Amino acid sequence: MIQKQLELNGHAGAVYSGTFDGTFLYTASADKYVTRWNLTTGVQDKFAIKFDHTPYCIHIALNMLWVGLANGDLHVFDLIEKKEINYFKLHKEAIFSISFNAVSHHVYVGDADGNVSVWDAEKMKLLISIPLNSGKIRDIAVDEINQRFCVASQDGFLRVIDAINFNELQKFFAHKDGATSVIFNPKDQNQLISGGKDALLKYWDIESANCFVSIPAHNYAVYRILALNSGSCLITASRDKSLKIWDTIPASFIQKIERKSGGHSHSVNDIVAMNENTFASVSEDKKAIVWTVS
Repeated sequence: MIQKQLELNGHAGAVYSGTFDGTFLYTASADKYVTRWNLTTGVQDKFAIKFDHTPYCIHIALNMLWVGLANGDLHVFDLIEKKEINYFKLHKEAIFSISFNAVSHHVYVGDADGNVSVWDAEKMKLLISIPLNSGKIRDIAVDEINQRFCVASQDGFLRVIDAINFNELQKFFAHKDGATSVIFNPKDQNQLISGGKDALLKYWDIESANCFVSIPAHNYAVYRILALNSGSCLITASRDKSLKIWDTIPASFIQKIERKSGGHSHSVNDIVAMNENTFASVSEDKKAIVWTVS
């Protein structure tokens, strides 16, 4: 079951993305700020960054905060020194997804025009830019065991890409009107679990591209999928303003959290793991909420 632990208020606009460094939660908002939250007091601390354009996506890699903006700019900040260390203008359109491969130390960045860039997080060097021509890239899942990643795109396809040589390993149509979220199944890395604008949650065998489970999970787009409790449960976040918890196997529904049960009043845009049984959700309602799963 999901239980509410802490509600964080302070942004003046919708909150689009969140990330966690082990101590602090960071959130990115339409008010053009990335802020940091003290999870003991529930208030913003003095760390805050103001941008000229809206930050749509943030992610932490090797004690560095990567920030993708609405105009395609990519900023990198050293969280220990508390200063900007790099600024890249490779992408021409809004950045909607950033993921990190902790084995190779690569950062994957996806934009609204269907481009993926791969960066060496240690050397701050571009390794490759991959034009997928897929429309908006909403999510990039990483399989660190088999060194590959999967891109969920506006054209409805899931693309699995080799994380070493960057060759496309598999591509198949997954969701009508767009694939919006994806993870590698934590119970079986040869499977994907995806969500789309069609509000469906689907399980896929990667090799055969066979969908063997399809669930009408929400009323609107599934914006994020998160695995917790050693992969035994899934959390889904949706544009329909709700969070849902599922048993990973056999993909069965457990609980729904919405406004009347202490949840969000607007679209839930992102969910962030904090440990095996704690996560944070961020929403168009300008709030972030910390939850525990028992």
